[in-house]
Amino acid sequence: MHTPPLPLDPSYSYHPDMQIQLSHPSRSIDIKGPKRAKDLLRELNLVIEAHLVIRGNELVTEDEMLFDQDQIEIRPVISGG
Repeated sequence: MHTPPLPLDPSYSYHPDMQIQLSHPSRSIDIKGPKRAKDLLRELNLVIEAHLVIRGNELVTEDEMLFDQDQIEIRPVISGG
């Protein structure tokens, strides 16, 4: 289970909202948490099954909670054949 960093952690840098990095088109937005990954995707009008949600270097499931101060990357699922 993920817990937000503590203010005494030397790697901690305060940011009031989740920082979301999106690609296609590339852009950054801030969103207020906490919320489940699938709710974040819905809020952004993205198809849940077509996107990966990554917190730091960790892939998260659609039911995991995302918190303020999390740095999130959303990538489209790419398949080919």
